[in-house]
Amino acid sequence: MMKNTETKEQVLLPGSTIGVLGGGQLGRMLALSGRAMGYRFITLDPTPDAPCGQVADEQLVAAYDNLEAARELANKSDVITYEFENVDAGVTELLMKETYVPQGSKLLYVTQHRLREKRAIEATGVKVAPYREIDSVAALQDAVQAFGMPCVLKTAMGGYDGKGQWVIRSYEEIPEAYETLAKANTELVLEQFIHFDKEISVIAARSPRGEVKVFAPAENVHVDNILHLSIVPARVSHEITKRAEELAIRIAEGLEIVGLIAVEMFLTPDGELFVNELAPRPHNSGHYTMEACHTSQFEQHLRAICNLPLGSTELMTPVVMVNLLGEHVEPILHWMKLQANKLADSADNKFNGIIPKIHLYGKHEAKHKRKMGHINLLTKDLDLALEWVEQMGIWSSRSK
Repeated sequence: MMKNTETKEQVLLPGSTIGVLGGGQLGRMLALSGRAMGYRFITLDPTPDAPCGQVADEQLVAAYDNLEAARELANKSDVITYEFENVDAGVTELLMKETYVPQGSKLLYVTQHRLREKRAIEATGVKVAPYREIDSVAALQDAVQAFGMPCVLKTAMGGYDGKGQWVIRSYEEIPEAYETLAKANTELVLEQFIHFDKEISVIAARSPRGEVKVFAPAENVHVDNILHLSIVPARVSHEITKRAEELAIRIAEGLEIVGLIAVEMFLTPDGELFVNELAPRPHNSGHYTMEACHTSQFEQHLRAICNLPLGSTELMTPVVMVNLLGEHVEPILHWMKLQANKLADSADNKFNGIIPKIHLYGKHEAKHKRKMGHINLLTKDLDLALEWVEQMGIWSSRSK
């Protein structure tokens, strides 16, 4: 039986069932937040006992392009959202005919493809780094000569945490870079390298009724193309903060986002902001909101897709979010054991004002470089929190 499709006035109250395409950690934290509000959850993911499945009411174990499973998800859900953008856009389009998918399939279609995404950002009047579509070694050679080195060759689809990318630093590596990334069988795009002072991100939320709110910009530090730290408030001027927030609002409104949109930006030494990427979902750099804001990014996403009034995004305390990768799990568990046994060394006294809030995602295998959890360090002193990260020793292998 076909369900009622979206209207601008549709409000989904607690007690409704939220279907989640994807069963990873973002879905897990979404479900944990939503269950506290009184919602029920069902997730679709091919991995049995996926992180989201562990806390949802039900998990459908099936591939993302499995139409039968997608229809079952639709039949059991009052609204469907997705926790990562590589969900099959065709499946999302099918679901829109059978249930309520407020984020729609168009947003997925745009953000799954770097060229379409860049053009959509430019259409809102926001700057992106200069880029060119690449379809041959010769085209790549011409573009590299025009942009100068280094520059970054990327696959138009797929790729995350540095995958599907090649930083070109010499003319000699151009043929290998092209041949390697061309194996992905998708378009390639070359981006001019932006010499930036800082990487920042802003997460905006928009509801079907058009209400928009933004969270404080995060200053992000990457190691090996994986997010290592998010520092909030970002150590930038008030003027840069306001401009970054305004750009995120312009994109949220211009693309008619429903739910969250994470806007990643480069800040140049002369104060220019270039948008690097979009993510139409909760984002790693927004995990700080879980304890540091009145409303977490996960609750805000649910409020938006359910058309409830958006919550306050006020920052209650400075915070540093630090990721835990597979290689960091054993050290953090050892530290937790020491803390439980009150055997932590006396240097901890220096950090008494720091409150670490640990989140582990329930993944079964702690693979090297795989995101396994994060810690939010609530603090009045950002420099002291960063020193805590250094002195812990847990992240000493982060660049190995």
